[in-house]
Amino acid sequence: MMGGMTDPAPAPAHVLVVDDETVLAGMVANYLERAGFRTTVAHDGNRAVELALAEAPDVVVLDLGLPGKDGLQVSQEIRRHSDCYILMLTARNEEIDKLIGLSTGADDYMTKPFSARELVARVQVLLRRPRADRVAEQPVRRMGALSLDPMGRRVVVQDTEVELTRTEFDLLDALSARPRAAFTRRQLVNAVWGPDWVGDEHLVDVHIGHLRRKLATVADLPFVETIRGVGYRMGPGR
Repeated sequence: MMGGMTDPAPAPAHVLVVDDETVLAGMVANYLERAGFRTTVAHDGNRAVELALAEAPDVVVLDLGLPGKDGLQVSQEIRRHSDCYILMLTARNEEIDKLIGLSTGADDYMTKPFSARELVARVQVLLRRPRADRVAEQPVRRMGALSLDPMGRRVVVQDTEVELTRTEFDLLDALSARPRAAFTRRQLVNAVWGPDWVGDEHLVDVHIGHLRRKLATVADLPFVETIRGVGYRMGPGR
């Protein structure tokens, strides 16, 4: 502080709420604003993509069933241009819908009906995940054909950079930080989503599956091993 001046308060995180149920979207936005967030609301897929690209929100709360482009298409389009967090909302109970939603790059999901307070808590948990600019300086890690740069958030396999979602990178980062350790799903949830996260821990399996497939497109090597009865461990990658 100099000359009686204080540093300005940080800008509130921006959440884009996308749902064609106008009353529900307004209620969610209201709860988020009361929790200190800035919100924008969209009621169809085309408008959601337009706002996401124009306003660069920190989090998108995205309904699966939308007019125009559905939530899966919106998520895919946002992911081509943004690494923001995506929390998918679905009224469908079938597990396949949740898995398909996550395959488009969503970070988490909630099934309707849901508690607005729980949704706010999920958004807060996502935003507590460390950003790249808050990571302490760390050297590049090399494991066989794979190298991971924690600072630059880059993964390279056999001289080819692999594009990962934020969650996929964070899981690989956690595993590679202790390459000899076997992690349970709960340990990976704590490392990536945070200890306050509440939900289906099999979410980890879905993201690990996507991570493995992306790495395998470059080199079909054992980068991530399944430890039966425990969870996952970094493989030798060679």
